Amino acid sequence: MAANFWTSSHFKQLLDPEEVDVVHQQDKDKGITLEEFKLIKMHMANYIMKLAQNVKVRQRVVATAVTYMRRVYTRRSMSEYDPRLVASTCLYLASKAEESTVQARLLVFYIKKLSSDEKYRYEIKDILEMEMKILEALNYYLVVFHPYRTLSPLLQDAGMNDMSLTQLSWGLVNDTYKMDLILTHPPYLIALACIYIASVYREKDITTWFEELRVDMNVVKSISMEILDFYENKMIADERISTAFLKLALKP
Repeated sequence: MAANFWTSSHFKQLLDPEEVDVVHQQDKDKGITLEEFKLIKMHMANYIMKLAQNVKVRQRVVATAVTYMRRVYTRRSMSEYDPRLVASTCLYLASKAEESTVQARLLVFYIKKLSSDEKYRYEIKDILEMEMKILEALNYYLVVFHPYRTLSPLLQDAGMNDMSLTQLSWGLVNDTYKMDLILTHPPYLIALACIYIASVYREKDITTWFEELRVDMNVVKSISMEILDFYENKMIADERISTAFLKLALKP
């Protein structure tokens, strides 16, 4: 893995939000809206987390898998690349990239256990075939930097050593993977936004610390608002998720 974010392929692949919020034509032809596109990606991020809990991999692997999945859909349509198979395969690929390899047969065992629909009870060959397609879609760039790396030292530097503040900040970072922030912002800014929210929520004034960092607070606050907006809007009925998947299943 590259040691420096600013010279990494991750930095070079950062996108503008407008580039991420694009529904591919094949999906549009099936009636998929931008809201549904985001909803499916969030649902698949949750699925990756659930699958990861079963195969017992660390949070970093989950975060990398979700990043891969979100990168794939900036370049490929959901009609071409079934989200359920992509999500499972991204976890398999991420486990290898993060040196925490999960055996394909173990992954397939839990995929089948979690799926009630025979159509989505994938075999090992399905995972391996999709792995090659995903590698191609990612241009073989597998490096991902995460906010976790800078979160702990930043919390310590800010004097936010209280366990409840630490847990809140980490929980916020985990939830950012239900959004596309990792595709549009440097990880350290995402970490700072989570620290900012936690400090406001727990009424801990670290204004001076932020000033000393000389970071653009407009950007930090903007990311913070995206996170807070997500929490406001995340109460979404399962029926809307089902409707979006039904559209994908339709023939164009």
